[in-house]
Amino acid sequence: MQIGLLTDSLSGLTRTAALDLAAELGVETVEVGLGGTHGGWSPAPHADLADLLADAGARSGLRSDIESRGLRLEALNASGNPLHPVHGKRDAAVLRGALQLAEEFGIDTVVTMSGLPAKPGDTFPAWITTVWPPENLELLEHQWTVAEDFWGGIAAEAARRGVRIAVEMHANQLVYNVPALLRLRRAVGDVVGVNFDPSHLWWMGADPIAAIGALGGAIHHVHAKDTRIEAAAAVTSHLETIPNERTGERAWNYVAVGTGHPDGVVFWSAFVDALAAAGYDGPLSIENEDYTLGQSESVTLAVRTLQEAMAARVG
Repeated sequence: MQIGLLTDSLSGLTRTAALDLAAELGVETVEVGLGGTHGGWSPAPHADLADLLADAGARSGLRSDIESRGLRLEALNASGNPLHPVHGKRDAAVLRGALQLAEEFGIDTVVTMSGLPAKPGDTFPAWITTVWPPENLELLEHQWTVAEDFWGGIAAEAARRGVRIAVEMHANQLVYNVPALLRLRRAVGDVVGVNFDPSHLWWMGADPIAAIGALGGAIHHVHAKDTRIEAAAAVTSHLETIPNERTGERAWNYVAVGTGHPDGVVFWSAFVDALAAAGYDGPLSIENEDYTLGQSESVTLAVRTLQEAMAARVG
């Protein structure tokens, strides 16, 4: 496995500065976020999707910036809600653009999310997490009908382009856990797999190691991202609506890799072992959303933790 970096994690730096730091730290691969003003959820600080699609020179420049530093472009990130009743078409266009761009670059992975449809006529989707009241399950089945139709077409396009789709299991998405990911995969084919990010599973109460075992060969990509459950969770539960920036009030927080759990490196070494046992040998792409540390400090901690975890495993 390689240590990678989602460059959005260094959104405060220019592209050249972010890539310089990645190379200095010993990062081997990069994942570049797309979207920004063109849709999607990435701020896209280091790439402009429209320019890259239209201009071979822009593509050559990005490739040169990455490869001249000894790095490798391994994935594009097109996260958004392509099933949203208002801006779904915008986000779907970003996803399709990312698939085209991946083919242009000769890379095989696009990271995204499943999206979440709304009830017909509604302008906001509802995330269904309980079986009661009874209309919940009716809406859930409608959402799956919409999603399977959309993703069937996207999977076919990805297959034509030689690209895999790595769907991140995330809150407020139709695919947020292992059973949902496997249901989508059964419906549209193996070109769809998971972008495995343990940070979301922790706060939802799942065991990332067990989840890896249940997914097996469905793991297409991995985000290295950590979560710390805070003392407030004992009273408030793990359901949380306090903004991420108010870290001292929340039940849980995203934190730098290695700082979410007392066992630190021990967990991440076991994480790497579990991925290897499941047949995964790709990048561990660091994603930083720690609001208590500077971006460079958080990414540096993450790299050091993963280096130590991989060394411990080899030892």
